[in-house]
Amino acid sequence: MQDTPTLSPSSTPTAPVELVPEIVQRARSAMAAYAREIAAEGQARIDEAVTALAWSLYKPENARRMAEIAVEVTGLGEVESKVIKNQRKTFGTLRDLLRVKSTGIIEEIPEKGIVKYAKPVGVVAAITPSTNPSATPVNKAMMALKGGNAIVIAPPPTAWGATKPTVDLMRAELKKIGLPEDLVQVLPSPVTREATTRLMELSDLVVCTGSQANVRQAYKSGKPAIGVGLGNAPVIIDASADLDDAAHKIMLSKTFDHATSCSSENAVIIVDAVYDEAIAALERQGGYLASPEERERIVARLWQSGKLNRSVIAQAPEALIKVFELGPKAQGCKFVMVEETGVGKDYPLSGEKLSLVLTVYRAKDFQDAKRIVREILEYQGKGHSCGIHTNTPEHARELARDTDVVRVLVNQAHTFGNGGGFDNGLPFTLSMGCGTWQGNSISENLNWRCFVNITHLVTTIPEDKPDEAELFGAYWAKYGK
Repeated sequence: MQDTPTLSPSSTPTAPVELVPEIVQRARSAMAAYAREIAAEGQARIDEAVTALAWSLYKPENARRMAEIAVEVTGLGEVESKVIKNQRKTFGTLRDLLRVKSTGIIEEIPEKGIVKYAKPVGVVAAITPSTNPSATPVNKAMMALKGGNAIVIAPPPTAWGATKPTVDLMRAELKKIGLPEDLVQVLPSPVTREATTRLMELSDLVVCTGSQANVRQAYKSGKPAIGVGLGNAPVIIDASADLDDAAHKIMLSKTFDHATSCSSENAVIIVDAVYDEAIAALERQGGYLASPEERERIVARLWQSGKLNRSVIAQAPEALIKVFELGPKAQGCKFVMVEETGVGKDYPLSGEKLSLVLTVYRAKDFQDAKRIVREILEYQGKGHSCGIHTNTPEHARELARDTDVVRVLVNQAHTFGNGGGFDNGLPFTLSMGCGTWQGNSISENLNWRCFVNITHLVTTIPEDKPDEAELFGAYWAKYGK
């Protein structure tokens, strides 16, 4: 097996859109062969396939090489973080998948006379982002094959050179265990919008992680589509928080992979009672608080013509120091903190920044902090997630009750916990659904159940029919018949 596939220029077709029907047909043929294997060997064969895909990236030398290629090809993020992501996300997803049954009878509810059978959805078109050109394709492929499906991956053109070798590793591992390589494919380069659109049209399910333009296109494809939303996670530091613990977790989360994650903290809202102490704790963790003059340069240079500046997106602190012309005290910092008071389009720092820039708000108290969180999410990121550092459980519950997000993390490093963790109960994923709040069809972490259809076998049970008075009695008593 070749751990690091080479890319042959001769393998690049001149008209990739014309090859899409053939690619999808190969996927269907591979899926038919896979179904025969499953029929003969059952769940064990599925789990063997999923484990093979996981090992293709988890294997230490592969995890590192794919991380190196990802940074080299995309120019985004940091190698050591991507090594961790390649292994941690893959390992956690494998843990989740090996603990569930995904073929045949997966659940029986005798008291309701229900038996549930899981069946494949078909060929999955997977749109993947440049920020995770290896981890996301493997994550989605594992979930797809867990459901008995085949998958075709459509990366952005800027990430194809990193995703292609990742797919080659998966295909080689499938071949090693005697399964069709075409269960996992990637669109040929150059990946075009036309080819990606055609793939979505010919597939049975579209799963899109990436730009909102791609998500909208997925919903227009005419096929069932699962899209995910924009991140812009705001996190509260409450008066009862362990400030050093909170600051350490925020630093670890914010700096991981140079803030490429959609779950990275974009704003921290600190209550007035502990504001100065919290800032000091963040500074001890490597945060640099920009001066008012530096703040103006940051706002002016973080965006260019309304778009985030490629010179600072997912780049190391040194790049920010140079572009923003930060003072000598910024040398050696891990991330940059910028104070803000407003929210909305006139206050760009309140939005997602995909960089080591952390917006800081000062709130009067918890109620005010909660208000700021909601305003930030109304502007950008509604439905995605938020967090709180607190030792007052009632505040965490109140934040969850009153905030329209799918996930509220308590006392956690947001980047590590939001997509599943070994110390929380969320399933491991790299794709976070945001519910109807952000136009998504799921309000959960993308998981294997999104990749199966369920047949319900329904048998009769003793009649469960209450009399009229049981259902209407309270209404009649109050309003009459």
